Amino acid sequence: MDTRSPEKPIIALGSWLQTPVGAYMRAWQQQRLDVLTADIFGFNAVQIGLPQINALRANRMPNKWLTDSCLPPRTEGDDSLPPLALLHDFSELPFASQSLDLVVLPHVLEFVDEPHQLLREVERVLIPEGQVIVCGFNPASMWGLRQLAGRLTGAHFLPQDGEFISVPRLKDWMKLLSMEVNRGHFGCYAPPCVTEKWLNRYGFMERAGDRWWPFLGGVYIVQAIKRVRGMRLVGPAWSRKTATAAKGVPATNSMHKQE
Repeated sequence: MDTRSPEKPIIALGSWLQTPVGAYMRAWQQQRLDVLTADIFGFNAVQIGLPQINALRANRMPNKWLTDSCLPPRTEGDDSLPPLALLHDFSELPFASQSLDLVVLPHVLEFVDEPHQLLREVERVLIPEGQVIVCGFNPASMWGLRQLAGRLTGAHFLPQDGEFISVPRLKDWMKLLSMEVNRGHFGCYAPPCVTEKWLNRYGFMERAGDRWWPFLGGVYIVQAIKRVRGMRLVGPAWSRKTATAAKGVPATNSMHKQE
């Protein structure tokens, strides 16, 4: 179903994922997303954009959809990618308010024209205590520095159309929308190499980086929960009479009192 005229596709990132460094990043993110999404429960989950990564593969919700702004390129006989449910403009998500339990944004915020608007839409469609997972390139890394140098020389290491968002900046955006970050993961610590041979040689840095310089990974995954102000979990209603202990002992602070 096509709800609106789709905006420009994230073609640069799709083709970049076919390179050795793109495959290296995709493998790390797929493994991490499988772990994160396996323990998130509910009824409705959506992955927005980048169908080259099956972010909901390990999730067990009964309803899972993939949406994008354009039809992804597919090769004949390729059944590894999830089916595309619908096309839409990223600035207006075609879902009812408070209807989704989980939204995954794999590198979408970096390539849309209005990332703030997309996050506002995500907050709108999430139920209270619903979760959002964001994948992005880390500008505070060797990959980010290499990309910065590439902007000056014209030899880009990462897709050149992306506006990469730092984790502190992303946390600030989410805080304004009452979304509380509860998990963060960094990965892909290998230097910005372009060949599979050199990426394999630096494979040992994945474990070393995770231990010694955990915030300098080339990519990150941030998980946040939508908090609704004024909501709190309550137990059964207790009357003042019930809240009084037997034999006339007054109720303590651990007991519920009627206001």
